[in-house]
Formats: sequence, structure tokens, C-alpha cells
Amino acid sequence: MLKRLTTAAAAALLAGATAAAAQTDITIGMQLEPPNLDPTGGAAAAIDEVVYANIFEGLTRYQADGSIAPALAESWEISGDGAVYTFDLRAGVTFHDGSEMTAEDVKFTLDRARAEESTNAQKALFAGITDVEVIDPLTVRVTLSAPDGGFLTKMAWGDAVIVAPESIDQAATAPVGTGPFMFEEWVKGDRVEIVRNPDYWGEAPALESATFKFISDPTAAFSAMMAEDIDAFPGYPAPETLAQFEADPRFQLLIGSTEGETILSTNNADAVLSDIRVRQAIAHAIDRQEIIDGAMFGYGTPIGTHFAPHHPDYVDLTGQSAHDPDKSRALLEEAGHGEGLTLSLKLPPPSYARRGGEIVAAQLRAVGIETEIENLEWAQWLEQVFKGTDYDLTIVSHTEPMDIGIYARPEYYFNYDSPEFQALMNALTQATDPAKRSELMQAAQRHIADDYVNGYLFQLARTGVARAELRGLWENAPTQANDLTGVYWEE
Repeated sequence: MLKRLTTAAAAALLAGATAAAAQTDITIGMQLEPPNLDPTGGAAAAIDEVVYANIFEGLTRYQADGSIAPALAESWEISGDGAVYTFDLRAGVTFHDGSEMTAEDVKFTLDRARAEESTNAQKALFAGITDVEVIDPLTVRVTLSAPDGGFLTKMAWGDAVIVAPESIDQAATAPVGTGPFMFEEWVKGDRVEIVRNPDYWGEAPALESATFKFISDPTAAFSAMMAEDIDAFPGYPAPETLAQFEADPRFQLLIGSTEGETILSTNNADAVLSDIRVRQAIAHAIDRQEIIDGAMFGYGTPIGTHFAPHHPDYVDLTGQSAHDPDKSRALLEEAGHGEGLTLSLKLPPPSYARRGGEIVAAQLRAVGIETEIENLEWAQWLEQVFKGTDYDLTIVSHTEPMDIGIYARPEYYFNYDSPEFQALMNALTQATDPAKRSELMQAAQRHIADDYVNGYLFQLARTGVARAELRGLWENAPTQANDLTGVYWEE
């Protein structure tokens, strides 16, 4: 009897230990698989969603509330003229390969990002840097061509994470960073696995490991969550089923906001679309609420410019491009397209784009604009639309924070070249007074709305689902990240 009791007790202890161990793992669902894992060399948001704050860290970082906090730089000093930043780096930080992180790595990172041959998708973040100087192993001085009131925020972007020359060549497939998690494995088409970094300089995360599972089909995402094969799906792609999760005590909803301006992007260099009357006609053909209701099942906030509605400097310009089919037809007639017009509409995989694209196509058809819809995989979209600008219209959500500055880049895929807007952005960069910066940001919003650069649809909602016991996931998305540093299972 004693032996049988002891065996039973041991089995119970083993089962308990197994259950406890399971609570330090997590499987995160993602709709899009990243094309690579180097945030300093790729534009896809899915890259940061895996690696930001988990594998890679920058001098500064975004926190859950959108504020900027110290990261690899524990402090800094700004010169009186606002053009020189001296960063004090944390001591004892090592990369996952065991090499020490020093000021030389910061210099390498920033010089590489701003180099003429740089492939950094946000190269403009570093354009104001004129010199990066190593003062000592833990001190680096960055000199700018002019004051930049947003420089600390720029250094918090995923495109500005610190990398090392010894491991940069493998960053795309086996990234080496300084973060609380280390890359373990990437099974293409299925998942990326990361494990806790035992030598992390900061507070150790509660999780021992995490798996990012890629499920592109909304129906499959629903099934995986219901079967509890997935613990959380922060960017859940099937909002029509959220009510079922809300009614199920096994789950919790994580509904918040994002930095994702979802837009009907327009190729302003196209012979037809270069005419502001055509772009204005497209804007007035759009019924934003119908798109939000039909594609997002009511989740989303209408926007009339490229700026997040939750930001205190947001200007509501939706009335300027209100749904007005008669005005749209009149503008097309005036522009010489009264007999009709046909445009390409190339759509990436996210459901907001595919579902929204069908609705937009119907709305445009109602005013005399036919669209030739082409559904592209993410890699195709990046190559054809984002890089090649081979498109007329597309729908995409720009999830980078405070990214209205992209309209100051003539080579950006919108092909929008406005010296007046570029001057506004230059003035904003140099402004340090909060009231002046606010004034300039509002002027910038009005400028692109007045030019009808794109069709502004809605601010993407953060529609997440998670197991009820899970804690620490971001509700809002101030940047494109699935930060697991504060995630834990509640016992």
C-alpha cells in the first residue's frame, strides 16, 4: 500500500510540475509571416511583431502606454541647441552570442542605417545625423544637422534597434540581439520559436519560451483559438467571431487602438491619378462607415487624414471628404472621365484589405470607376507595390507610430512630391516647443487632406483574443509589436 501511495503521490507531483512548466510557455497567433527577421532591413510590420523588445532593443523603446523610455541607453544629455545627444549606455549588456554591447555597436548601427547604400526601410529616421562619435565604451555622442525634437522617439522605432557587425549578416534568418529572448528556430511557413535569455541585463521575463504561429486564414485562426492550440491572437483577423469569445469564460477580449492608419493608397505619379480632381472623386465615393461595418464588423474609427485619432493633435477632417457620390461623378466628368475609368486595385493578404477592397470596389463602381482587383501575397505586395510602385490603388494599414513624415518622401510608394509639405516636415523636425510642434502637425494633416493624396479610411482597431488566465499583453498597439517582456500566466 505504501509503495502504491508513494507512486501515486509521485505521479501527482510530476503532473503538477508538468502543469506548472506549461504555464511558462506561450503560443502567439499571427496572420502574417515576416519575410525576414531583420527589422533594420525590412519594411513588413510582421518583423517587429516578432522581434521588437523580445530579441532586439534600441537606445530607447516604446512602452505599452505609448511613452518613450530608456532601453540600452540608461540616460542621455541634450545640448543647449538641441542638436547633440550624448547617450550613456548600460553596463554589462551582451548580445545573444556572448559578445559585449558597446558604443562601437551603436556607431555601427547608426552609420549603417544612414549610409548611402542602406536598405533600412525607414532610412529617413537617420537622415539628420551628421556624426556618431564613440567617447568611451559606454558613451556615444550623436550630432545632428539641426535640432530634432523627435529624435528620442525615432530611436525607439524597430528600424533603430542596435545590431552588431559580427552577427548582422545572419539577422534576416537567425537574429542576434540583446533582448530578454533569444532566437531558437524558424520553421518557414509555420512558426518562429524564441527562448528566454539567461544572461539578460534587465529583469528576467516570466515566460521561458514563446512560439509565434502563422495562421493566415481567419477561419483557421478561429478554430485554433477555440481548440486552445493558440494562447493569444493579438491581431485577431476574424472580428465577426469576437462575440463568441466574449461569451466564453475561457477567453478574454483585448480591444484597443493602434497606430494603423488604414488607407486607400494612391499612386500620385499615375497619369490619371496625378489629377487632384480624380483623387478627390475617389475620396467622395468612399463610405467609411460602410467599410468599417462590412470589413471590420464595426471595429475602427473613421479618419480624414494620416494621423491617429487618439493623439491629442489629431484634426478631424472626415467632413472634407464625406461620402458624396454626386460630387464624385461631377468631378470625374470635369476631369474628362465621364464615360468611365478603370484602375487596378492590388490587395495584400490582411482581411481588412481583402474585405475592404471588395466594398471599396463596389463604392467606386457606383460612381463610374471600375477596378481590376488583384490579390497579392505579402512578398508580392512589397515587391510590386511598395518597392516597384506598380499599381493604381491599394489598401494597407500603416502601423508605424507618428509616420506622417512619409509624405515628405517623393520616392515613397505614394509618389507624392510636395515642396510645401516637405518644408512643413523640416520645420517640425527642428521645432522643440510643444505648442509649435502641435501647430505644425495639425498643418501637416490639413495639407495632405487638402491634396487628397490618399483615400483615408479608418484607424485600425486592436482586436485581440487571449486565454482568460493570460496577463501582460498590450491592449493598445503604440508600435507594431508583440512585447512579451511583461507577459505571465495568472495562477
